[in-house]
Amino acid sequence: MTWKDDDELFKLIRSELFSAVVGDIMDKLGYFHQFLSPKIVPLRDDMVVVGRAMPVLEADSFGEISPSEKNPVMSKPFGLMLEALDDLKKNEVYICTGSSPEYALWGELMSARALQCGAVGAVVDGYSRDTSGILNLDFPMFSYGRYAQDQGPRGKVIDYRVPIEINGVYINPGDIIFGDMDGVCVIPRKIEKEVVKAALEKARGEKVVLKAIQNGMSATDAFAKYGIM
Repeated sequence: MTWKDDDELFKLIRSELFSAVVGDIMDKLGYFHQFLSPKIVPLRDDMVVVGRAMPVLEADSFGEISPSEKNPVMSKPFGLMLEALDDLKKNEVYICTGSSPEYALWGELMSARALQCGAVGAVVDGYSRDTSGILNLDFPMFSYGRYAQDQGPRGKVIDYRVPIEINGVYINPGDIIFGDMDGVCVIPRKIEKEVVKAALEKARGEKVVLKAIQNGMSATDAFAKYGIM
């Protein structure tokens, strides 16, 4: 249960873990609020995202250009979205919140650029669009679903690589984002080794319990023997 770098760690998570078992371990460690809203789902059920959080803060605006003497970002189309997109690094996940769910926060061209940067997925607290294009790129995309309305005249990225909050879950730059068809959870960096090692042990144990139940063992006896259910 050792890994030398993020490449090995994320390969291990992808091959052996699932969001439910990771959530179970964080519950046992006292981290009871690590899942994002159940409204955030993959565009395709087999999509899995695992990588380091690159948090992005969005805000509603009223026009593609909203001149402001106080904040020059408001005079830029999309605010800092293009800069945030270009700043993505290998194994990172673009994760965005802050706006009202009235427009799409992600699309095909963003997916193409993210892939070029080495990013491994995007999670948005809102909608995505250009669904066919994203699916053709096979880019892991988690959102509320499909909605074509553009963010251009409606929202701007106002900051990135900053702490954000989604559904009561705090997300710091570098935390692990792990999502599959059952949900998206956030593994705080300070407990990631403990969580992954314990989740691997539990996931492997669950396979033993499954086999025992399939061979006729009762749920009561299985839990008494293995402590897993």
